[in-house]
Amino acid sequence: MGPVQTRLERRIDEDVLIRDPEQVAAAIALDSRLQALSEYEPAKGGLLGRFFGGRETVPRGLYMYGGVGRGKSMLMDWFFEAADFTPKTRTHFHAFMLDVHERINAWRKLDKEGRRASPYHVRGAGDDPIAPVARAIASEAKLLCFDEFHVTDITDAMILSRLFEALWTNEGVVVIATSNRAPNDLYKQGLNRPLFEPFIRMMPDHLLIHPFEGDTDHRLRALTAAPIYYTPLDESATAAISAAWGRLTRDAMPIPFELTVQGRVLEFPKTARGVLWSDFAALCEENRSPAEFLEIAKAFHTVILENVPQMGADMRNAAKRFVTLIDALYESRTKLVMSAAVQPDQLYERGDGAFQFERTVSRLMEMRTEEYLGQEKS
Repeated sequence: MGPVQTRLERRIDEDVLIRDPEQVAAAIALDSRLQALSEYEPAKGGLLGRFFGGRETVPRGLYMYGGVGRGKSMLMDWFFEAADFTPKTRTHFHAFMLDVHERINAWRKLDKEGRRASPYHVRGAGDDPIAPVARAIASEAKLLCFDEFHVTDITDAMILSRLFEALWTNEGVVVIATSNRAPNDLYKQGLNRPLFEPFIRMMPDHLLIHPFEGDTDHRLRALTAAPIYYTPLDESATAAISAAWGRLTRDAMPIPFELTVQGRVLEFPKTARGVLWSDFAALCEENRSPAEFLEIAKAFHTVILENVPQMGADMRNAAKRFVTLIDALYESRTKLVMSAAVQPDQLYERGDGAFQFERTVSRLMEMRTEEYLGQEKS
């Protein structure tokens, strides 16, 4: 029995988790990847280096997909901790793609001399940034673990096939990923999807595809009545939010705080002792980028978010920003205190992106639990 399955069985024996055959099967699959990694010696210098002492066979990674709350991220966390393999990185897929685009832009700004002098220069790549960017990523992580692999952006879709072909074939990178989508459902009905389909066809060559069957939502089972979500939006909720600020900051006077993200200055008038107090309109109805939400999540250990409305199809853009905000807070284990018009499962029931919002509902539920609240911020 491998370390992931052992840890899962221990949590079951301790009555922390219920036995779920789907989780056990996934744990066994992850342990098989740990064994494969233990026998893998990445060649230095990528593809060329395999002819000079590195082992040529790169083990396949793993792509776990299924509905929200199945425990995919939990198991991958345990896998990453157990992986005695370096260099390795675990990241949210959205944050990874932001970093990729920044690397591409930086490479394009180099002149020919700068590109030739770069340690990531790839002979024959010319002006194309994909191969050198893949080499730079591989220099930092030969094991890439992605949470919430999903593709909605056309610019991401257009580069993924070429980027991952370089990572897998040229650089020998092993990928472990979780997703709510089966491979064939990735970027479904997306603009210019044929440009993305080569990536789907490559996946089985480099990834074991592992579905989570069943409908057990372990996050909902762990839900507790932690007093951090207040509804409806009335005087009682307003008073509760103010009281939460007092408890978290010991009644500190709010002070303004500034963040600079990609050259843009963000101003937050109500902050104190690592807590941000804001409302839905300020964070989600203004034109904010995903990078801004990631920086907010890094800057504060707790976000108090008030006056979240029930959103209809006419608020699809605000709902999308809200999804991105919650993803960023969740990934960094930032705590959330929130007042809203309705319960999470009623916040955005219809409109573009309603499927993706199911993950946000599940995360909002988990973020109210004692287990989540007891975790250290990452």
